[in-house]
Amino acid sequence: DVQLQASGGGLVQAGGSLRLSCTFSGFTHNDYVVGWFRQAPGKEREGVSCIKISDGSTYYANSVKGRFTSSSDYAKNTVYLQMNNLKPEDTAVYYCAAERAIDVQYMDLYNFDYWGQGTLVTVSS
Repeated sequence: DVQLQASGGGLVQAGGSLRLSCTFSGFTHNDYVVGWFRQAPGKEREGVSCIKISDGSTYYANSVKGRFTSSSDYAKNTVYLQMNNLKPEDTAVYYCAAERAIDVQYMDLYNFDYWGQGTLVTVSS
């Protein structure tokens, strides 16, 4: 079974940084894409970034481009989301999810099958 677990959320001041981690298991193929999604209170879930494990190709939503960076360490079965220059509007519960064989540029078009629990990121102004 594919399993994912997100961690690393917390409270940070605007302009600060956090690094989220997503530990995964059960990837039996080399074409998985791990995506980061977030959902703020009263808002729809938003695809933030994703990374293809096999070749490191990435995608970023315009709202985080230039501030967030996705990376992976396959030896540690972990994907990271480095978040810099955080803004109050980044406050949300962040989730990691996995799907096979998708084009990272179109992450919002896919229904990711595997989800981890969320981790709360709160950015104070």
